[in-house]
Amino acid sequence: MLSRLKAAARILIKGEPKKKTRNPIPAITAEELVEIKQFFPREKFFILGHARSGTTLLMRLLRLHGEVHANYQAHFFTRKPMLKSLVDTPEAEEWLSRKSNRWNQGRDLSPLVLRAAADFIMERDAAREGKHIVGDKSPSSTIHGQLVRDTHLLYPDAKLIYIVRDGRDVLISERFRNFVEESKFLTAEDKRIIADLKTDSAPFSDGRRSIFTEASIRNIAKRWVDDLNEIDTESKRLYGENYISLRYEDMLSKPFEELSRLWKFLGVQRVDPALEQKLTDEMSSNPDEAWQAQRNESIASFLPKGQAGNWQRLFTARDKALFKEIAGDVLTKWGYEKDLNW
Repeated sequence: MLSRLKAAARILIKGEPKKKTRNPIPAITAEELVEIKQFFPREKFFILGHARSGTTLLMRLLRLHGEVHANYQAHFFTRKPMLKSLVDTPEAEEWLSRKSNRWNQGRDLSPLVLRAAADFIMERDAAREGKHIVGDKSPSSTIHGQLVRDTHLLYPDAKLIYIVRDGRDVLISERFRNFVEESKFLTAEDKRIIADLKTDSAPFSDGRRSIFTEASIRNIAKRWVDDLNEIDTESKRLYGENYISLRYEDMLSKPFEELSRLWKFLGVQRVDPALEQKLTDEMSSNPDEAWQAQRNESIASFLPKGQAGNWQRLFTARDKALFKEIAGDVLTKWGYEKDLNW
């Protein structure tokens, strides 16, 4: 009795004790999906892919279809603070689930709040374009399988498209983007490589000298491996037939075939043959290449952008050995090599 009186006195003086953490955000229910689609009826999809894997080009090509709209970098599930930050506090949980809140029907409103926010952002854009299928492309290089689980929490009814690119070309593209942007993560050794590359690029062009430190190869290759393994596995497990993957290189070599496959997957009514020429025209431009040239021409001009197979010219024997050690099996799994003899 005494302890109860003391507790009551503390509450009277200081108020209710505050929670230090919130409970996990619950998944949206089937009933809530039916309800929210009354307000946001458009079909949703998400383009996933490791950074520098062609997600932007894929997004640009997909939205050429008259029924499909896509935009980019919402980072609902792929970069902090992410969508869940809107309700990811004990105070938000208490507000959205408190018993005196008669709007919540006895359940935490968090998943509905998050879904409604993301739906509105995407559907507002799609409505302006007059399209009824809408998706976001946001690449990720670090969150891997967790982003699929977080997406499924709010969008179990969505469709996922995962684009994969040869990890050796991803390695080169990511490395040069960091060079061009003069990333704050560049080490003193990285900066020496950049200075030498500007002075004389010839040794870097034919495999005599590497553009990489060993640490940079290990870091990017490991992230690429984890991304492919985890995202593919979790997407198949959680989304089943609502998940599809493609290789960047196949999109380059047979764009109409690959995009037709994706459009049909998204549920379009018809694929007009005239779209083949539109795809060709769109692929002839490269805004990222123009941006990099404007940002740092002396570095950007060294690497042909968007091409497949740059690694064959730029990898040294050490680069090959390191990448093979870390990611050789994944290259074989995705059909980039028949075995480890490359």
